[in-house]
This record gives sequence, C-alpha cells and structure tokens, in this order.
Amino acid sequence: MTARAFDLTDWDAFSTPAPLVNMASRSFARLGERRVKAVGFSIGQLPVLYLLKDGARLSQKDLARFARIEQPSMAQTLARMERDGLIERTPDPKDGRSSLVFLTERARERLPELRRALGRGNEAVLEGFSADEAETLLRLMRRLNENLDRMLERELSDEAGPGGA
Repeated sequence: MTARAFDLTDWDAFSTPAPLVNMASRSFARLGERRVKAVGFSIGQLPVLYLLKDGARLSQKDLARFARIEQPSMAQTLARMERDGLIERTPDPKDGRSSLVFLTERARERLPELRRALGRGNEAVLEGFSADEAETLLRLMRRLNENLDRMLERELSDEAGPGGA
C-alpha cells in the first residue's frame, strides 16, 4: 500500500472564523504583552485588572468565572500579582473559607498609564478602518463571543448529562 498525499487544494483555513480569530488573538497577545510589560503588568493580568479596576472585591472563583479561565490558572495569576504587590486578599465575610481579592493602591495608580498604552495599540490596529467599520467589527465580535459562550454552555451541559454536574 502506498502513502497517499493529503490533498489541501480544496481546504482554505482562512475561510472560517476560527483560524482568523486565533491568529488575531495571538498577535494581540504578543503586541499587548510588550505594551503592558513596559507599565509593569502582564497580558494575563488584564482580566483581573479590568474586573477590579473600580474597587471591586471578588473571590478567586468569581474572577476565574468572569475571566473565563480555569481556577488553577487564576490561582497562578493571583499568586504572581500578590507577589508583585498588585493585589491583596481579605477574608470573605460571607464565606470563612474564602478570601476576596482587590487591587492595591500601587496597581490602581498605574491603571491610567496601562490604559494609555493599550489605547495606542487599539488606534494602530484599527488603522484604515472607518468609525462605522470599527463599530461593526466590535458588534460582530461581541455577537461571535456570545454564540461561542452559548455553544460552550450547551456542550458542558450535554457532557454533564441529565440532572447536571
């Protein structure tokens, strides 16, 4: 039996959203990491910074859920942020086994600089887009993410079977 070459002539990986979104995401992460590192943060900390920016105090579990990442990844992110003096923890008055996470004054003071650094990147990435095109892109990306969230919820629910997890 001879090996048959895999025919890719009718397969265009860039004709579906997933590879395009994945490629854009990786580029955003690489460029964003350079920008936020200059301000003393890392790209993986952005969800925590965003969620706590207005003085909120959230549990690690809630941070992981809102950021859509697994608990162990959030635990590592928070440990590094605590080590770097960016967050503190306080006992959760509603659950003695848990703590609430909040940004330190040091972290909050650097947020405006972080926002400016990220804003410069947003301007550059949308270069050549009209205001209407940029708004359309954002609207479509929000809808895409809502669809993906629904799909994931359905799949997780199907995996859990009758009666839930």
